Amino acid sequence: MMKPLVGISCCRKQFGSFGSPNHAASDTYVRAVDRIVGAVPVLIPANGEAADIPSLLSRLDGIILTGSRSNVRPEYYEGPPHAEGTPEDEARDAVTLPLIRGAIAAGVPLLAICRGLQELNVALGGSLHQRLQDLPGHFDHSTPMQPSARMRTAKAHAVRLVPGGFVHRLAGTSEIAVNSLHNQGIDVLAPGLAAEGTAPDGTIEAVRVIGASAFAYGVQWHPEYDFETDRLSRRIFAAFGEAVCERVAGTRLPAAAD
Repeated sequence: MMKPLVGISCCRKQFGSFGSPNHAASDTYVRAVDRIVGAVPVLIPANGEAADIPSLLSRLDGIILTGSRSNVRPEYYEGPPHAEGTPEDEARDAVTLPLIRGAIAAGVPLLAICRGLQELNVALGGSLHQRLQDLPGHFDHSTPMQPSARMRTAKAHAVRLVPGGFVHRLAGTSEIAVNSLHNQGIDVLAPGLAAEGTAPDGTIEAVRVIGASAFAYGVQWHPEYDFETDRLSRRIFAAFGEAVCERVAGTRLPAAAD
């Protein structure tokens, strides 16, 4: 039997001695798709306006929106300009925002992680705080850059889950501990989203797409970092994998309808 295809969003990053542009996604997402989702990982390039969204949606059985150090450009949510030096990725934004709207309309399972959650909120009409640590009553959700991966990705704060929600059902508890590696966060929640969990300072940490015909959830933390050791992280990817398989088994729309 042919395995499903799961798209993983890439960023444009500079690598090598001459800073050549590359399309990149962390190996953690690839391993999660290989080991838990049970699909073939397909990297979606950040090729901006050249992206063929209908072709992607007609072939992919699921989409993972990845985290990134770059931030969604503020003009997409009528926000003020970023502070000087804030990393942006206009080419990625030009792919992921229409891809999100198309995936939801076509019923392609969607898992949005960190920057992906922020993209999901912006794509559906919400807005973002650019630096949570600058807001009164909020704590710093970023993790200092340091060599120890274990320290960078360790559990950093609690998240209170909405009773009966998707994440609550997967976790089997009302409160979880999560890692935290972001500066931006949801300001105004998009009309098409519902909160699934919040941090102690009120930051929305998990969302679902209201009325979606297929799996469509976002989390602000990084389950791909510890899916091998953390039960909830593993369950998030497993639930996404089940939705992907359901689509392959009979709910995938014809290419012309996508």
